Amino acid sequence: MQKTFSKKFTFLALLLLTGILLTGCQDSAGIESQNALDQSLRENLELASAGQGIDYYLLPEPTQYALIPQDPRNPLNAAKVELGKLLFHETAMGLKPRKTISLQFYSCASCHHAPAGFQAGIPQGIGEGGLGFGHKGQGRVRHPDYVLDSDLDVQDVRSPSVLHVAFQTNMLWNGQFGAFGHNLGTEALWTAGTPKDRNHLGFEGVETQAIAAMDVHRLQVEGSVLKTHPEYVALFNAAFPDVPAESRINVLHTGLAIAAYERTLMATMAPFQRWLRGEYQAMNEAQKRGALLFFGKAQCYQCHNGPALSAMDFYALGMKDLYQRGDAAAVDFNSLGNKGRGGFTNRPEDMFKFKVPQLYNLADSPFYGHGASFGSIAEVLRYKNWAIPENTQVPPGQLAAAFLPLGLSEAEIDDLREFLETGLYDPDLRRYAPLSLPSGNCFPNNDPLTRAYLGCN
Repeated sequence: MQKTFSKKFTFLALLLLTGILLTGCQDSAGIESQNALDQSLRENLELASAGQGIDYYLLPEPTQYALIPQDPRNPLNAAKVELGKLLFHETAMGLKPRKTISLQFYSCASCHHAPAGFQAGIPQGIGEGGLGFGHKGQGRVRHPDYVLDSDLDVQDVRSPSVLHVAFQTNMLWNGQFGAFGHNLGTEALWTAGTPKDRNHLGFEGVETQAIAAMDVHRLQVEGSVLKTHPEYVALFNAAFPDVPAESRINVLHTGLAIAAYERTLMATMAPFQRWLRGEYQAMNEAQKRGALLFFGKAQCYQCHNGPALSAMDFYALGMKDLYQRGDAAAVDFNSLGNKGRGGFTNRPEDMFKFKVPQLYNLADSPFYGHGASFGSIAEVLRYKNWAIPENTQVPPGQLAAAFLPLGLSEAEIDDLREFLETGLYDPDLRRYAPLSLPSGNCFPNNDPLTRAYLGCN
């Protein structure tokens, strides 16, 4: 009896040990396969970064001020960033509308809000003259009282994301804002009486655009809650302690605070960023294969590189302009926005060339290209894979030399899409939006439809 029990126990023990060993082999094989993919990606990143390695692609945390690129004349501090976060969303500054019905209805965030990846969520963002919001901004429409296009606050190109603007010396698709970088030597084009005149203040692009936007987007400090609410007064005092008290709350410092906040907008929770920090399970195999293509065969990194996967360069890819959609206001064949960098510099060699955009959270707003001519990331990838220009107005000689067929298969395009759509997607950009405003207004818009939709006020 005892011998029989002993034999059975030995047999069961062997079975259990065999199972453990087999499971261990399977786990080991899985780990080896995973590590091989990770190692290949590390090697591609090493090459793409010219030897700088994976740290070259790491985004700083929003509170790591010393690591965030910034204008030396507008150093970051916690109070300034917090102030800028409120001002960016503050609809109470909407005090200069063309029509009084829109008084205090709009903010910077009307066209650059967190749910849409700090884009507009519609092909053409609407500041003043818009109504409604929707989950990601897609419900914003033209106010029926705004019959004339000239009364609307709209732009002639798609509103770009303000994610990762810290890595740009010059702002807008044409790079016209900023006194440094590509704009050195363009001083004669900083026309008095136009937004470009703000370049004479001597700031980088983020700061210059934020200051210019106060007038462009019909915002106002004088007579606003900024000078009377204790929270705003305290934050301005803490943000600009070296500025005389009587000069602290004005357009200049409002713009500088907004710019400081914008510089901290980082998609640090995206799977690719987590992978870079050593969380190798943060990306799935399709995302990793897509990343391998991005930093390898597909050659995407040749233009989209660095922490934001962007560049301060301008290229013509033959994409359609906003007016060619047929549903945009205040734009037509003659709009300067159609000419890209050339619309600012007037140089023939710059015509139809647009700045290389950042690539995080693209999935939040389904409009791509300066003219919002594509409705999905897959469409953009196929367009670049085929390299057949869609805009006949762009001379072939202006097209980027790298705009050539890539020879990618549909499976490879799908892996690339997976990396761009989900591997570079931060799921919680709402952490950058305030919970409420000192004014008590609704945001990012404060019109009746938005208030009803968001359930505020």
